[in-house]
Amino acid sequence: MNNLIKNNAVYVKLFLVALFFGGTFIAGRVMSANLSPVTSAFLRFLLASTLLIFFVNKKYGGLPKLNFSQIILVTCLGITGTAGYNFFFFSGLKYIAASRASLIISLNPSVITILSILIFKDKLTKLKFAGIILSLTGALIVISNGNLLEIFQGKIGLGESFILGCVVCWCTFSVLGKIVMKQLKPIIAITYACITGTFLLLIPALLAGELPQILNYDLAIWPSLFVLSFFGTVIAFTWFYEGIDKIGPSQAGIFINFVPVFATVLAVLILNEKLYPSLLIGAVFVVTGVFLNNYRPKQDKIT
Repeated sequence: MNNLIKNNAVYVKLFLVALFFGGTFIAGRVMSANLSPVTSAFLRFLLASTLLIFFVNKKYGGLPKLNFSQIILVTCLGITGTAGYNFFFFSGLKYIAASRASLIISLNPSVITILSILIFKDKLTKLKFAGIILSLTGALIVISNGNLLEIFQGKIGLGESFILGCVVCWCTFSVLGKIVMKQLKPIIAITYACITGTFLLLIPALLAGELPQILNYDLAIWPSLFVLSFFGTVIAFTWFYEGIDKIGPSQAGIFINFVPVFATVLAVLILNEKLYPSLLIGAVFVVTGVFLNNYRPKQDKIT
């Protein structure tokens, strides 16, 4: 009975993780409308780092010392997963709707799968292959507003290009993470990555000239910053890794399929964004593709 309750609690947490990740697109859209990308990213991870340090101190008694190779690795994590990803994230959300951005970023699992096959020699199954093709097709439909010829004519918007930069950064971060997690606990690696990214963003944020005006920021910034830092970073990452520990990465990863769904629904309800046919069609392709990519049959390898 106790195990059943614990398992159900894990599933509820993972469902909420998808909701929180979806909410970051709405909060990011609000912040990007009021602040520069570097200032938004810096503030997000300054608060997230503070909260994570508090959490790690409470659970583990502090952060462990790193050797030279670990310092290099977490610095790379900070460059890609924190500084780089969030610069592109907030830059992209200045130009395109949160729902479109969330669907483009849904390419992440498929791109990570491709990299894992190339770098870590993971098995390529028929379902994985189908999932990759469907996800890529769905993303192209969303990026091109349903006109795939625009892709071949080089007519990709600036916002879409920035969000594709998010995909590159996050996938690099994830591949590096596979190496780092062999040496450090996930939450420790994430904390160091957030701290590193915060320091990397400090000088650009100071040069943007918006930090001295912090007391005059629009009131909408503060709840958005809290959602991004607390729910979208500290809680979401912590619960997601708890899920990986309890039910495994494949099953936990399936819940990430709900992120673009939540982001789209929240964008319509909160930001009054419109649902275009190309967005809905692309969403079906992307979500189906990601689901197939996460499904694990026993024997389905391409020979």
